[in-house]
Amino acid sequence: MLVKHCVISALTRSTSQSPSSTVLRRQQFLVRTLCASRTHLPKLIKAMSSTSEADAESVLRTVTPSLDPERHKGQAGKIAVIGGCREYTGAPYFAAISALKIGADLSHVFCTKDAAPVIKSYSPELIVHPVLEESYTISQFTEEEKRKVQDKVIGEVDKWMERFDCLVIGPGLGRDPFLLECVSKIMLLAKKFNVPFVVDGDGLFLVTNSIDLVKSYPLAVLTPNVNEYKRLVQKVLNCEVDEEKAEDQLRSLAKQIGGVTILRKGKTDLISNGEIVKSVSIYGSPRRCGGQGDILSGSVAVFLSWAQQLKSGPESPSENPAILGCIAASGLLRKAAALAFTKHKRSTLTSDIIECLGESLEDICPAS
Repeated sequence: MLVKHCVISALTRSTSQSPSSTVLRRQQFLVRTLCASRTHLPKLIKAMSSTSEADAESVLRTVTPSLDPERHKGQAGKIAVIGGCREYTGAPYFAAISALKIGADLSHVFCTKDAAPVIKSYSPELIVHPVLEESYTISQFTEEEKRKVQDKVIGEVDKWMERFDCLVIGPGLGRDPFLLECVSKIMLLAKKFNVPFVVDGDGLFLVTNSIDLVKSYPLAVLTPNVNEYKRLVQKVLNCEVDEEKAEDQLRSLAKQIGGVTILRKGKTDLISNGEIVKSVSIYGSPRRCGGQGDILSGSVAVFLSWAQQLKSGPESPSENPAILGCIAASGLLRKAAALAFTKHKRSTLTSDIIECLGESLEDICPAS
């Protein structure tokens, strides 16, 4: 009991320690990975449930797996991004590469044929599938021919679906009608195989107009920004955003959509699954360059998949994996953004923040 008390005490002291206390952080992480029992970790997370503000660092330590030489390729996560078209190639890249930088083993991108060569040129680390189609490529086709093209698209994704631990749907997707129709069917396919998915960007445009795609699917996470959230509230709750009752309204929205998890991005990130509301208000960066939401969506996918692995283990935490994934991703992005800003100030770009993801995670969860 004394050892257990000391372990928990050491972990809970982490939020008050000096940023230079790397030795203490390393000891805390080693204690966690070497302990034969992880029963103290659910209790640690449960301790944060009494308040709205989440202890993001404790959640990160809980869900981040240790680096084990016995594990093989793929066990640390296989993520797929559904997005990328002629106009938008950066967003799917940011989401997919962020997943790798955090620690996923494999990261795929399913995009249109025009976007594929561009995304491939950004990094050889990504597995790029040029399978999606836009309306302009089939404008001369008959309805029957269009249906066959759609079936082919779905078939190409179907071959891979069971392998994935989580999807990210929407970065750089665009709003082409035929493409969105294909993605709707991909979402139904993911639900069939119980694959979690994170919906961002133009994926939220699709979902807002077709709520049934995610309704009552507990493995769905929506990550709206201020405008996307406004449209969701208007569509589902038939009212305007009420900042004075932000937490209650978010809880009502998530509950109305059947218990999906919503991460409302803002100065303070608010997270709810219709039952609880958690917030993450760690200071990030005053720099609001485009693409940070893509980092977040890729990060949520990784941490959600890791939390899911814990859920299936012998000492699984009682908390919702989607909630844990959102808290961890929000906290890490904010820390990486803060670190990037200290280095680059006004010139900070999304690529700079991505380069700080590993260092920021290492600061909380040392690899060795």
